[in-house]
Amino acid sequence: MLPEPINELLAALNKLPGIGPRSAERMALHLVQSDPGSVRQLAQAMVQAREKIKACPTCGALTEQVPCAICGDARRDASLLCVIERPVDILSVEKAGSYRGKFHVLGGKISPLNGVEPEDLRIAELESRLTSEPIKEVILALGTDVEGDATSFYLAKRLAARGVRVTRIAHGLPAGSGLEFADELTLSRALEGRTELS
Repeated sequence: MLPEPINELLAALNKLPGIGPRSAERMALHLVQSDPGSVRQLAQAMVQAREKIKACPTCGALTEQVPCAICGDARRDASLLCVIERPVDILSVEKAGSYRGKFHVLGGKISPLNGVEPEDLRIAELESRLTSEPIKEVILALGTDVEGDATSFYLAKRLAARGVRVTRIAHGLPAGSGLEFADELTLSRALEGRTELS
């Protein structure tokens, strides 16, 4: 039986995404046997990151500065707006290296079974950007699962009246998964082969 402080650490680590019970146990045991200075440094880095990083008020990306580096980059194509589900999806699209427009993080996808309705997402902020920025095309880069498809079709209908071209990346992504599982070539081809939603 492990001492209670280790059990509490195990429980906290086990809440992290992708960390199962065995991984949490290995990490906890490693941490309690490590040099106290390195453990303090890790704890301080986590607290600092949490305190300094915030969502960009324009696009929703994780940033330390306002606006974020992408929104503040005048070299990016302001007529293209790629709509993604989560801030981490920006990294996936950027790795592909073929997209030079701006981004908009929805903050999820419509899922009535999970209690996520359109008003729970950053759709109003998206529509506001369409009136204040020179956006000509909205590229929907959401996953190909049922919720991703439903969200894409909902947005296509809602944005159609705004006189903006609405496209969706080609379905080169694995069905039922998100952008984080796509390699750079697949994602690059999916962006290049996007199609119009009507």
